[in-house]
Amino acid sequence: MAHILQNAVLPLDRDPDLLPLYVDPETWTTIEEEPVRVSSRAQLGNILGRNRARIVAGRRVSFGTYFNAFPASYWQHWTPVRDVSLTVRTTGPATILVYRSTGAGVRQRIDTREVAGQATTTFDLRLDQYADGGWIWFDIAADEQSATFEGAEWTTEQEPVRAGKASIGITTFNKPDYCVGTLKSLADAPDVLDLLDRIFVVDQGTRRVDAEADYADVAARLSETLEIVTQPNLGGSGGFARAMVETLKRPESDFVQLLDDDVRIEPESIRRSIVFGRYASTPTIVGAHMFDLLDRPKLHAWAEVVDEAPFMWRTLNQDRMPHDFSVANLRQSPTLHARLDADYNGWWMCLIPTEVIREVGLSLPAFIKWDDAEFCLRAGEAGFPTVSVPGVALWHVSWVGKDDSIDWQAYFHARNRIVAGLIHSRVPEGGTLLRHSRRVDLKHLMMMQYYPVALRHAALRDILSGPEHLPATLATAMPAARQLASQFPETVVHRDSDRALRSRRGRLVFKWRKKDEFDSPTGLRLRWFTAAVIAAHWFHKPRPENVLQPEVEFGKADAHWWRVPLYDSALVNAADGSGKNIYTRDRARFRRMLVDSVRLHRALRRRWSKLGNDYRAALPELTSPESWEGIFDNQRTS
Repeated sequence: MAHILQNAVLPLDRDPDLLPLYVDPETWTTIEEEPVRVSSRAQLGNILGRNRARIVAGRRVSFGTYFNAFPASYWQHWTPVRDVSLTVRTTGPATILVYRSTGAGVRQRIDTREVAGQATTTFDLRLDQYADGGWIWFDIAADEQSATFEGAEWTTEQEPVRAGKASIGITTFNKPDYCVGTLKSLADAPDVLDLLDRIFVVDQGTRRVDAEADYADVAARLSETLEIVTQPNLGGSGGFARAMVETLKRPESDFVQLLDDDVRIEPESIRRSIVFGRYASTPTIVGAHMFDLLDRPKLHAWAEVVDEAPFMWRTLNQDRMPHDFSVANLRQSPTLHARLDADYNGWWMCLIPTEVIREVGLSLPAFIKWDDAEFCLRAGEAGFPTVSVPGVALWHVSWVGKDDSIDWQAYFHARNRIVAGLIHSRVPEGGTLLRHSRRVDLKHLMMMQYYPVALRHAALRDILSGPEHLPATLATAMPAARQLASQFPETVVHRDSDRALRSRRGRLVFKWRKKDEFDSPTGLRLRWFTAAVIAAHWFHKPRPENVLQPEVEFGKADAHWWRVPLYDSALVNAADGSGKNIYTRDRARFRRMLVDSVRLHRALRRRWSKLGNDYRAALPELTSPESWEGIFDNQRTS
């Protein structure tokens, strides 16, 4: 029996921005040395359906794209599958060319077939040359007459290692329109529904998903597969933990597929992730990549890791992300052909085997931030890898246009990173983590951003109080962090009304010398600059006229820690462009918070070993299904 590993698909939306992810616009051209570019509208006109496309006479279409090339290296490395068949169906005279790439992105021809009439062409492929990386794909070239691509799939006759279904867990807070859109996409994909046991929508908001106008129709289509679970807002960790608990009760489910709410899915990616999880040699967390929902050809996350010394997350090849597929296609991007191994995957879309949950527990009660990374690190230590699989992705609202390091989320960034470090860091005293944390405090203080420092210090005090604070504050930490903002005037976003807010000296604009190259001080100059700024903020009050009106204005991209501190006050545009914040020097707050920062970080360093032992000892109880059931019961009765 042939098992479908991957279907060739075409975009669901008639959106020219999506085409580079499905078919290669660089080769949708005449077969000549000097290609003739075809307009996006003409390309869209050749899309005949989800699995059909017209290959115009004299032109060539490549399926060597993100969603349609086959990630051979990942299948060779993480699964026992070695024999794969590519079946391509066409109508009309055409030539089918099959290629592979090496881990360095070098293209090599595998096979070529000429076809005519209604043809089903099969290529037998061996996965034994992709240890370092590489994809396999096919092109179709039409002759003097147009041809039609009728569909293709990658299959194997090898049986999967495990064959259970998956339940989907969507955690949402006041994004009912997005959720209903996701449910519609699933309802329209019968081949995906065949692999699903349940769809749990964990609704933690006040704008209910089941109150949306289109909900009743999609709920009727999904029938008993769909289940709405309502609970108070316990953040992403509370919502996903609930999805895990509910999935563990389902003997038909071998996996839970976690999905964020503000996303648009590619249904084929859901199917591919479940199939990959079934074939993985050992129980494996299967992660998805993330494209920008507001800039859809742009890839933001490929494989994510946690650097050991600073204990900080990042994307591998961070200097090459985001990658814009409308500028450089897959075949033009050698970096994307190497196999990249991940430490963790964001929970915008992540498939977790129930076997892993039963072994290592559920999410840490962290509300948001670092819950996904901590879980995958914990699973990795127990022998369960995380694989971010190319060709498995969705579109998510990206962090472009956000700065959650200076809003209420600063508390969770600080607390959860250090808690995860206490549990998982193998470097004495957390390596450079605490030094980096202290520097983050100092940069915020120099920039007159006192609110995030207050939140970070609240986080450090909670960490020092011990692991019991995590479940105890799960439902209260976020409201407390938001309420604290009222004590800090710089948190007010001044939106333009009839008259725009202006600074005394106008807006300062800085010219970058090169892309991503800044004029920040380094070496001895950095030490002198820091000492001078600390002294100025410690000893000097702002001039009265700069308190009454901001001294200067910065665009968000120019408001760096080595520029803003040189002024008594600054008007800084918000990251999303919705308004402006006023930052004003406060000598008393600066002095008090700087002393607190030194004192709290010293206490953490002094108690690091004992705190690490305490948090590791408490981890099995904190993440157990019984503990989470107790949290859910308490929230229902409170």
